[in-house]
Amino acid sequence: MARIPWLPMCAAGIAWAATAWTDPLVQTDLFLSGEGGYHTYRIPALALTREGTVLAFCEGRRDGQGDSGQIDMLLRRSVDGGATWGPLQVVSSAKGYTTGNPAPVVDRETGTILLPLTRNRAEDTEPMILRGEAPPRTVWITRSRDDGLTWEEPQEISDSVRRDDWRWYATGPCHGIQLASGRLMIPCDHARSPAFKDWHSHVIYSDDGGATWQIGGIADGFTNESTVVELTDGRLCLNMRNYRTSKRRAIAFSDDQGMTWSPVHDDDALIEPRCQASIIRYSTESSVGKNRVLFSNPASEKRENMTVRVSYDECRTWPVARSLHTGPAAYSDLVVLPDGAIGCLYERGDTHPYERITFARFSLQWLTEDSDTP
Repeated sequence: MARIPWLPMCAAGIAWAATAWTDPLVQTDLFLSGEGGYHTYRIPALALTREGTVLAFCEGRRDGQGDSGQIDMLLRRSVDGGATWGPLQVVSSAKGYTTGNPAPVVDRETGTILLPLTRNRAEDTEPMILRGEAPPRTVWITRSRDDGLTWEEPQEISDSVRRDDWRWYATGPCHGIQLASGRLMIPCDHARSPAFKDWHSHVIYSDDGGATWQIGGIADGFTNESTVVELTDGRLCLNMRNYRTSKRRAIAFSDDQGMTWSPVHDDDALIEPRCQASIIRYSTESSVGKNRVLFSNPASEKRENMTVRVSYDECRTWPVARSLHTGPAAYSDLVVLPDGAIGCLYERGDTHPYERITFARFSLQWLTEDSDTP
């Protein structure tokens, strides 16, 4: 018998509330570069708490648009499904350090929100770290036990989740998941050198509610930022940024809860410009009569055309695709909201992708209205 992954109530179809929203698509700019004391906002991630609050995370880059420099972990909260948003919160900031790569996950048993992240010295660039000219990136985790209102001081977990020869390291960036078994899982990546063959996606996991963490399976080389979803047969699908010759997403599967991964292959349907992406389950056949998995990325060979896709056959094919923004766009993350609507937090702009981070809220009907299989 197929093992159905656990779904939050919003994705289980148990009692989806009738929405008061009348527009099938609403887009709200949450982080505008140059405002709030930050030069640029980048690297969005989303979580839905057990209480139904939407948490929108990102990096606040003080010094410039680049990946190094003084970077803080930021948050805005919405308690009404994305209609209105609270003020900017600083989740974590360390003077003289880059703090980034949000990868939130919510433990359904306790409601605790766990936020893995990474740090490195502000003056150390990615090439310096990859060449071994600067210390390796460190891995940390912070927690909120009050629906994202306050956050604990981050604790370093590098010794548990990073091997000695791993120089670069990234958690996510995008949401983690909790498996049907209760295992918490965070998609990550690491690199041992500047050579693409030494770049690997991997996962870390916790079987004790996030108290301790371990390294799970490691994917083939030439892979990078990743996102993971549990399939209805109990397997996991790891969807990865691809540094092989093809500008398509790289895919691997696990049938042992993420301890090992199958050989990587390209998904010809998922065009990508070597960028980050997000994958999430929307529904299962047992819950609402149809299996649906959602995927978002800039569907182009350059960073543009933020697109959301639907798979009805557990990530084998992607027959539905609709664009949120045809112009410049880059990183994104997805969430299923309490009333059954979908949220996508993504980078976009008019002349370049990093002008703002926007929260798009849209209905399944809007996403699938031109499809023969809604």
